[in-house]
Amino acid sequence: MAHEFVIIVPARAGSSRLPNKPLADMVGQSLLKRVFDLAASSNASATFIATDNEAIQEHAQSMGADVIMTSVNHISGMDRVAEAARLINLSPDTKILNLQGDEPFMPLEIINTLPTHLTTTNTIATACVPISNPETITNPNEVMVVRSLSKRAMYFSRSVIPYAFTATHHNYLKHLGIYSYTNQTLQELTKLQPTEHELQEKLEQLRFLDHGYNIFVEDYPYNPPIGIDTPEDLEAAIEFIKSHG
Repeated sequence: MAHEFVIIVPARAGSSRLPNKPLADMVGQSLLKRVFDLAASSNASATFIATDNEAIQEHAQSMGADVIMTSVNHISGMDRVAEAARLINLSPDTKILNLQGDEPFMPLEIINTLPTHLTTTNTIATACVPISNPETITNPNEVMVVRSLSKRAMYFSRSVIPYAFTATHHNYLKHLGIYSYTNQTLQELTKLQPTEHELQEKLEQLRFLDHGYNIFVEDYPYNPPIGIDTPEDLEAAIEFIKSHG
């Protein structure tokens, strides 16, 4: 079917800010299990976990996940997903959703619909949500995106874009780190050389734009989901689970 896709979840233990992050306990379940259960409840035809760590491999297998062991040398989750796709011999036209292993609250609608936005011209699909909190807008750890009228990404930045130079602006968009692409496009992306914009902003998606790829950015009416990068994020996520069930 045209909308069939697979999910590959990159999971590594070597996070400097939160070591062994995938195995972190979140109210009786690991972070990785919560992400895997989310993926398993989606419309994906299959879900795989890609890791370089034996403890993560054993944990993932204990919960019934298909695990792909990858190189320890990857510098990004995208590279790990690309190797996993090669190891399981996915066809070039297979649609892949790269669901980060630290995103247990990503809305299912985003997961299920992103692959449907891939076309011959929109070779990468990603998501954004509206934000209005001034602290979030000016936080360099949050990534803004500006789109064209056709919802193609024009630029991503850790700065406030667009800048409200002539009038107050209310439609700021926060980029969410979730991507869909065909396996062919994914393999092409991993071969691209880093660019000046990417190195300046520390944003891998700027490499795609610099090399001429069209990134379709769909907007969704959700509050920004909690991504877990630090111990503080983990505590916030635990409190969210306790308060929301």
